[in-house]
Amino acid sequence: MGRTLKTNSHARAILREPLVHFLIAGFFVFLLSALRGEAADPESRRITITEAQVARLSANWEMSWRRPPQPQEIDALIRDYVKEEVYYREAKRLGLDEDDTVIRRRLRSKMEYLASAQVENAQADDAILQAWIDKYPARFARDVTYSFDQIYLVDSGRDQAADILTALEADRVDWAAQSEPISLPKSLESSPHREVERQFGLAFANSIAKLPSDIWSGPLESGFGMHLVRIRQRQIPQKPKLADVRQAVENDWRLATVKQREARAYQALLDGYTIQISKP
Repeated sequence: MGRTLKTNSHARAILREPLVHFLIAGFFVFLLSALRGEAADPESRRITITEAQVARLSANWEMSWRRPPQPQEIDALIRDYVKEEVYYREAKRLGLDEDDTVIRRRLRSKMEYLASAQVENAQADDAILQAWIDKYPARFARDVTYSFDQIYLVDSGRDQAADILTALEADRVDWAAQSEPISLPKSLESSPHREVERQFGLAFANSIAKLPSDIWSGPLESGFGMHLVRIRQRQIPQKPKLADVRQAVENDWRLATVKQREARAYQALLDGYTIQISKP
């Protein structure tokens, strides 16, 4: 009984997600609109072109050609639209949209695109963002210092990184002996972010802020090639304040949780179906 109540509570929480509402609405819209994005009765023999439709056709033209269409070009757009509508209705009348793999994939692609766009624009409240800072303060603090070891793997390092990581985890090799020769130091002690950036490049310096401590990770890319990195210590003299780094925190949260939120929204839709599978 307790488990059922917990499950119901979890389901209600998911269904309150704005993205779930969006996907449910989008699902019904796509059921009605098929490939057109508009409802159309395939049995109807009347095609009405409204001023709004002409304006939309003209706007799409202008977006592509960087100028408004001429009157004859508008007429051509309307003729093409009518031709598309005729073929669309006739195809629907013949049932050509049923059990068509290409159409199913295209509709799925459209739904996934709309879902992704909604997820990427999601807004987090201050409580969520503050919890994110508390969990990953090094990503946003300006005065962090790092102590770390690095193994240089040159440009093709991705091919050998997995084997070296496996050997390091099993403590079978001397980590320093795995590094290719390079002028960069194999270890840095209490180096501020700007010093790491000066020696390894901005992308590398930003990436190490997201690495776990005390284990080998990577490969990370620098201006020289690929590296495996082990963070031994991070020091954050002053915890960043949300008001000072809010946009950076929100961007990081949105990027890091997008797949999780997409999966949660899809699961809410999936829970509304009964799935029966018969295997041979």
